[in-house]
Order: sequence, then structure tokens, then C-alpha cells
Amino acid sequence: MQGHHISSAGFLWTVGTTLLILTLLTVSVTWIHIPAPFNIIVAISIAVVKATTVALFFMNLWWDTKFNLLLLFTSIVFLGLLIGLTLIDTMFRSDVVPGW
Repeated sequence: MQGHHISSAGFLWTVGTTLLILTLLTVSVTWIHIPAPFNIIVAISIAVVKATTVALFFMNLWWDTKFNLLLLFTSIVFLGLLIGLTLIDTMFRSDVVPGW
């Protein structure tokens, strides 16, 4: 059995400051002129880094068993699979109300 990990206040403040800086960076992407598809890619990449930081350090998955980390990644893959299959299905539907 594994003991509990207790993060120090300094470490949590560092992670919180990092998340704040990444949030400001995401907002600044809207002010910087980046060509159309790439600004969304940059903003989503920063959001993925922030979500990973929250999952690893605030949810303590970094110090937990690797099985729980595997469960998180598996659930993200299945979520992406379900969203992808739904989007593929919507490409072949006819309009419910013509003209909309």
C-alpha cells in the first residue's frame, strides 16, 4: 500500500502561478496575429498543457499509482473516439428542416 503524498504550499503556489501565466499566454494569443488555423492550434495546445498540469499535480496523479494515470488516458482516448464517431455520423445526415 502506498502512502499519501502531501504537496507543500510553495509547490502548489508554483503550479498555480504557472497556470495563471499559461492562461495569460492563451489570452495573449488572441492579440498576436497568427494565421487562422494556427492560432486555434496554439490556444488548444496551451489548454492541453494546463489540463495536464492540473491532472498531474492538483489531482496528485503524478505521485499516485500509474494505473490511475492509465485510466485517465484511456478515458480521454475513448472520449475522443466517441466524439469523432459522432462527428463522422453528422456528416451523412440530411437536413431536418430544409434551408437551415
